[in-house]
Amino acid sequence: MNSPLPVRRTRRRAENVFDWLSEQIRSGALKPGDQLPTEFDLMRTQEVSRAVAREAVQRLRMSGLIETRQGMGSYVLDAGAAPPTVELTGGAARTRRDVLAILELRICIETESAGLAAQRASRQDLAAIKAALDDLDAHASAGVDAAPYDFQFHIQIARATGNPFFVDVLSQLDPSFAPRPRLDPSSYASRVNSEHLNIYEAISRGDVDGARAAMHMHLSNSRARLRSAEGAG
Repeated sequence: MNSPLPVRRTRRRAENVFDWLSEQIRSGALKPGDQLPTEFDLMRTQEVSRAVAREAVQRLRMSGLIETRQGMGSYVLDAGAAPPTVELTGGAARTRRDVLAILELRICIETESAGLAAQRASRQDLAAIKAALDDLDAHASAGVDAAPYDFQFHIQIARATGNPFFVDVLSQLDPSFAPRPRLDPSSYASRVNSEHLNIYEAISRGDVDGARAAMHMHLSNSRARLRSAEGAG
């Protein structure tokens, strides 16, 4: 497994710079329309590397606190002008087509999430993923609704990326979006458990391409199972 320490140290420092800049904006020290300190200024005043400064600025931009103008730098946005959001909560999936569309979105997001988890996961991250997998298997074997535990397995993988936005997006999804079609329970559980195990094992050995492939196959199979169960073909 690739060592996560340098990446995790960079993320922690970037979070500190992000928090400091966010406070400057919230307190009014940086007002709407003000130019953000340049990467060089942040490197000098915060005593961080260019990679740390760049990641902190990127997080501000993704949070909707600043905008970057080509060749001019980054500028503080009006806090009252909230960026548009995408509704992904339970009310969004009203039809089978909606659920299939959300699965398509998950394939895109979680394939990369698994790859990043394989690259960055710490021992603690791996333990959390394995604990979620064991919890899922225990509840599925007991014959209870395991959808929430299935969802937690995927959330733990997203957390292992170290990128909070993967978690933010997935957390908007209702656990019921994890499709569990009306198949033979033992056969279905065996297939899905095997797919989950393949994902975990690829992440645990630091196999980036293998983790991506395993997650893509799992969610693609989930989509195919739902289509088959619903007679969608």
